[in-house]
Amino acid sequence: MLRLAPEGYYTFLQADKYVATYGGGEANVAVSLANYGVDAAFVTKLPKHEIGQAAVNSLRKYGVDVSLIARGGDRVGIYFVEKGASQRPSKVIYDRAASSIARAASADFDWDKAFEGANWFHFTGITPALGENVAQISLEACKAAKAKGITVSCDLNYRNKLWSKAKAGETMGKLCEYVDVCIANEEDAGDVFGIKARNTDVTKGELDHDGYRDVAKQLADRFGFKKVAITLRTSISANDNKWAGMLYDGKDCFFSKSYLMHIVDRVGGGDSFGAGLIYSCLEGFEPQRAIEFAVAASCLKHSVEGDFNMVGLDAVLKLAGGDASGRVQR
Repeated sequence: MLRLAPEGYYTFLQADKYVATYGGGEANVAVSLANYGVDAAFVTKLPKHEIGQAAVNSLRKYGVDVSLIARGGDRVGIYFVEKGASQRPSKVIYDRAASSIARAASADFDWDKAFEGANWFHFTGITPALGENVAQISLEACKAAKAKGITVSCDLNYRNKLWSKAKAGETMGKLCEYVDVCIANEEDAGDVFGIKARNTDVTKGELDHDGYRDVAKQLADRFGFKKVAITLRTSISANDNKWAGMLYDGKDCFFSKSYLMHIVDRVGGGDSFGAGLIYSCLEGFEPQRAIEFAVAASCLKHSVEGDFNMVGLDAVLKLAGGDASGRVQR
């Protein structure tokens, strides 16, 4: 998508100019993985015109394989983001109707070709929310990936501005039958599947570990997930959050250390967590190290402007290893 944001902390009503960058759930994950040295490819549909090409170039710039992107349609999806401050929350407004991917058809994608030589497929709950046709394409992709023995991960990523909880539950329930690794935040499991953490109120910053153990187990039991990862955000204000995560491996739960973050840009935080988890799994990290890496990667993303997580592998490993000092590197 094309991301348009007022400069600094200006509100939409104040802004007379917007900074244009590109991003989006799966694209953010692909860029992060490419930055860690993973061969990552991105599949979508974009227009042939210059704005569509600029979106393609934004991925190619960071080493993401763009050869599988279908071209056609008239417009790139747009989202506007207003950066929150103090007790004023960030805001997002979508302008995605009739975008190329929202009008895509099954014939636009050759999944046999796309999955040739692949060992991991990742998608988010945002993509099937764009329409029945895109939900069907997502299902076809999942079936093709499973037929080839490819690991499938999904970030539930519920967006109430795109679809209802009932529709999300119905559609994601079908897709999750093919998912091996489920990623969610504090609210996704409740919004999509009605599975809520006990003794938890995210608006008050009250997160109960036992409640999330139960959520992860219920998700795994219902869908057969091999792993469930949940991000744990305590929001002190729009600028300051505590950040941690949990990984359930089908038997045990592993909780990361918690970071106190002063946020530069929180959009893409969940995607950077997902990318960190995928990298950890591809590298065979044991569960505690895997969740520490994923949370550290996402913690660093909160300090980076834009959707993409512009940090390298060494920086993540250093933070995950315990160096959170932020001292100047000379």
